[in-house]
Amino acid sequence: MSSEALNIHRIARPPALPLRRTLRPLLRDPVNALGGFARQARGQVVRLGLGPFRPYLVSHPDHVQHVLRRDWENHPREGMLWKPVERLAGRSIISDGPDWESARRIMQPLFTTRYVASLTRDMAETIDEGITAWEPYARAGRWIDIYEEMSRLVSKTVIRVLFGSKISVADAERLGPAYGVAATSFASRLLLPFAPDWIPLPGDRAFMRAVKTIDEVVMPLVRNAIREPGDGNDIISALARARRGEEATTAERRIRDDLVSIYGASVETTAVALTWLWPILDDHPEVAARLYEEVETVVGRGPVDAECLPRLTYMKAVFNELLRLYPPGWILPRRAAKPSRLGDVPIEAGSTLLISPFATHRLEEFWDRPEEFDPERFAEDGDQERRHRYAHFPFGGGPHVCIGQHLFFAEAPLMVAGILARFRPEVRAPRPLTPFPAASLRPKELVEVRLVPVGGGAAA
Repeated sequence: MSSEALNIHRIARPPALPLRRTLRPLLRDPVNALGGFARQARGQVVRLGLGPFRPYLVSHPDHVQHVLRRDWENHPREGMLWKPVERLAGRSIISDGPDWESARRIMQPLFTTRYVASLTRDMAETIDEGITAWEPYARAGRWIDIYEEMSRLVSKTVIRVLFGSKISVADAERLGPAYGVAATSFASRLLLPFAPDWIPLPGDRAFMRAVKTIDEVVMPLVRNAIREPGDGNDIISALARARRGEEATTAERRIRDDLVSIYGASVETTAVALTWLWPILDDHPEVAARLYEEVETVVGRGPVDAECLPRLTYMKAVFNELLRLYPPGWILPRRAAKPSRLGDVPIEAGSTLLISPFATHRLEEFWDRPEEFDPERFAEDGDQERRHRYAHFPFGGGPHVCIGQHLFFAEAPLMVAGILARFRPEVRAPRPLTPFPAASLRPKELVEVRLVPVGGGAAA
């Protein structure tokens, strides 16, 4: 549907939702609450009354495009909602200003389609090794925590891309769990962004312990890479070469922040998407059957390789639809540096704007049957060309668009194709699943999978 479906210029002052209508839903189920507020406002700008914190919820694609692209310099990634993220990943590619410009200039060439393609052979080998390690689970008919296993597999793959052979097995095994704890334990800070740092909130101690572990693993690798950058194809070597000439302490901090940002975005985005995928396929057997058929045709029973990727067209549509319903970046806060307008709505300087891909992706003014899972929306002969560019933006947009999206669309299909070439996953999970607002949008409930070998059966 076009933007004319809504008269976005008719309101001079946005509707405001009072505290009694916002606080309880946001504390109980913040992700679906934001989606509900946007749906009730039919995409109009709405102000949320949260006591001293009164952000604007921005969900119409025209308004999203204005904030993220057309007037992005006036809407930096600053403010109280960014503080928990900065405590984990510093001020690197996820920030704004000189630190972001420096990181973007250096990291952009490392995440082009061509550069990612050069990494896919190593990725495919690591993925094949990880899937092979699951065969005892399949023979035993064991139910596994799929988020935990996906995180472990993705982490191994990303660590190889980031660090090559420079990281020990022991340190690699410490990094993944530590980041997982850090990514979930600052949820209270996200939900209560106005709480001062000196007030302890649930998860604070776990967060600090996790960040300490991350630094114990990453910082020695950073210092070694600065001393001996080498000519390796791994990203830490490329970052060290690019930062050569900077003051040592500054270079260490920036490379550390770059690596943590890349690791977190790559691991969380892919692991969370693959956790949502299996219940979705279980609920939509017709989609699963078509996906199995494509994998059988393209991959067969052998290990998947990079040459398979361009032919996995239906899988790409499945992932695009999955990212529509469950975008990893569920909220993209911005701060208005100067007074501005969204349509006819005046926005005061210093205001917080909440952009929620989860909410925009479910507006019925732009999506037919928005709550239904339908990969045909993204088929090659679908209506993508007629759709508003910012009706679907799972990786953000504008100059701050996630540079890791090419890595995702290489890594995730390689993993799913590798799994489906060998196994047919059975799923055990409650329905409906509740989106949990961690660093990425993950299911709150446990999702378990039993891997049934293709052509065989699991043990009882």
